[in-house]
Amino acid sequence: MTFTRRAILQLAGGTAIALPFVRSCGEGGLLGSSTGGLLKSEAKLPEPFTTPLRIPPVLRPVRTDGSTDYYEIVQRPGSVQVLPGLSTALWGYNGIFPGPTIVSRRGRRTIVRHRNELPVPVSVHLHGGKTPPEHDGYPTDLLLPAAGWSGGHAGHGQTSQGTKDYVYPLDQPAATLWYHDHRMDFTGPQVYRGLAGFHLVHDDNEQSLPLPKGDRDIPLMICDRSFAEDGSFLYPALDPDLKDKPGVTRGYIRGVLGDVILVNGVAWPRLEVSNTRYRFRVLNASNARRYRLTLDPAPHEGRSFIQIGSDAGLLGQPINHTAIEFAPAERFDVIIDFSKYPVGTQVTLKNDLGDGSTTRVMRFDVVRQANDTTSVPGRLSDFRTLSRSQASVTRDFQFDQRGGDGSIWTINGQQFDPARDDAQPKLGAVEIWRLTTDVHHPVHLHLAHFQVLSRTGRGAGEHDAGWKDTLDLRRGETAEVIAEFSGYRGRYVFHCHNLEHEDMAMMGNMRIV
Repeated sequence: MTFTRRAILQLAGGTAIALPFVRSCGEGGLLGSSTGGLLKSEAKLPEPFTTPLRIPPVLRPVRTDGSTDYYEIVQRPGSVQVLPGLSTALWGYNGIFPGPTIVSRRGRRTIVRHRNELPVPVSVHLHGGKTPPEHDGYPTDLLLPAAGWSGGHAGHGQTSQGTKDYVYPLDQPAATLWYHDHRMDFTGPQVYRGLAGFHLVHDDNEQSLPLPKGDRDIPLMICDRSFAEDGSFLYPALDPDLKDKPGVTRGYIRGVLGDVILVNGVAWPRLEVSNTRYRFRVLNASNARRYRLTLDPAPHEGRSFIQIGSDAGLLGQPINHTAIEFAPAERFDVIIDFSKYPVGTQVTLKNDLGDGSTTRVMRFDVVRQANDTTSVPGRLSDFRTLSRSQASVTRDFQFDQRGGDGSIWTINGQQFDPARDDAQPKLGAVEIWRLTTDVHHPVHLHLAHFQVLSRTGRGAGEHDAGWKDTLDLRRGETAEVIAEFSGYRGRYVFHCHNLEHEDMAMMGNMRIV
C-alpha cells in the first residue's frame, strides 16, 4: 500500500497524529530540559565507565582520481554488544553504529555509493553539507531496497533501486558534518536503529593551526537509547517493521528520550588520556534529548571547554565555556586541556539536564604524562560576520502544535506537503528568518548556513557563536537568524530536528530560485 503525506495526515486512529496529546514536559520536569517522554529500558543496564570508548573507523576510498574520492557504503543489518551478555540488532552503514567516518578535503569532490540491503527505503542526508538538491537526501528521494519494495512512498520523489551515488562537491570550510537517514515519516526510528555517522571536512587553514591532531582529535557522537529485555533497541513505533504506518505510541509524540547514554555506540564509556590538550568534535545525535555538558571535577584554573568551532566550521576566535548546552543535531568543536589535572584524576563528563542514569555521559581517565606541542591560537579563521543591512527579506515561521487535541506539529499552522513551497529565497541572497516556538524545537536549515542575531529581544546566546545549521530554540522563544542562501538552486527542506516532530509533519519546503 502506498501512502502520500496528505493521505497519512488524514488517517483516523491509525497513527500517532490521531492520538490524544500527552503533556509530559520532559524528563525530571527540569526547566530547560528535553521535550519528550522517557522510555525506560527493560534490560539490566551496565555499570558506567566499565567499557572503553570506541572510535568509529575511517572509511578508505575505493579509488581516487585528480578531482574526486570514491567511497562505497552498504546499509545493512548488523549487531553489537552494548549491554553485557546481550546482542543488539541494528541497522548500520556497513552494518556498524556509528557508521564509518568519511574524511574529505575542501575542494575535492566526494562521491559515496550507497547500497541498500535493509528491508525499507532510505534517504541519506549530509547534515551541514552544501550539496546539490538531488544529492541532499530530500525526504521523498528514496533509495529503495535492493531486494525490492512494495510499501509506502514509492513514486512520490526521485527513487533509485538498490544503489545510488551521492555527489558532494564540498566547496565549504573545514567542519564537523554528519550523515544520517532522512526517509519521510521514518527518520526517527531509522536513525534510532543506527543510521548515523561522521563526515569530517578539512582545509588548508585548519591544517595549519597548532590544534591537537591524530589520536588527540576525537569525534564523540552522543545519543540516548533504551533497550528491551533481550538487548534490542526499544522504540515505541506503531509499526515495528517501519513499512507503511508512521508514528509513535501515545506518550512519545513530544519526542523519545532513552535512559542509556551512548558515546560512539558505547554505554557510558571511559577514555584514557594523557595530560595534554585534546580536540573533541561533539555531536548531539539524539532524537529529542538536549544536553548541558560539564566536567566534574572542573579544572582549578580556567574554564572547562575552549570552543573552536560550531556546526559549520571554525570560529573566528576561541570562546571559553564552563558548560556546553546543545540540542539534537548541533555540534561543538572543543578543546579540553587535561594538563590542568594531575595524572590519576578521573574526570566525568556530566549532563546537567539529565535525571538519574542520564546525568552521566562518559569519563576521562588521565593516566599518563606526555609532551604537548599544541596550542589554541587567538585567531582561528577569517570569520565573516553578516549584518542586518545585507538582508533583502525577513520571514516569520511559527513552530507549534495544532489540531483539536494539540497533537499536530506544524510550521505556520501547516503540515509538511512536498508539493508546497513555503519560501523561495534567491540564490546568493541573505535573509533574516524570525523563528518562534511553543516548546523546544531545534530548527535545521538544509543548504543554508546562518548566524544568530537575537533571542527574544536580546542578543545571541552564549552557545550561538559561529556559522550554524541548527538552532536550539527554547520554550516560548523568538529568535532571529541571518542566513546566506549560497550554493545551488532547487528544492530543500527546513524542519525541527526533534525527529519525532519532524516525522509528524514539522517540516517545510524552500526552493532556491
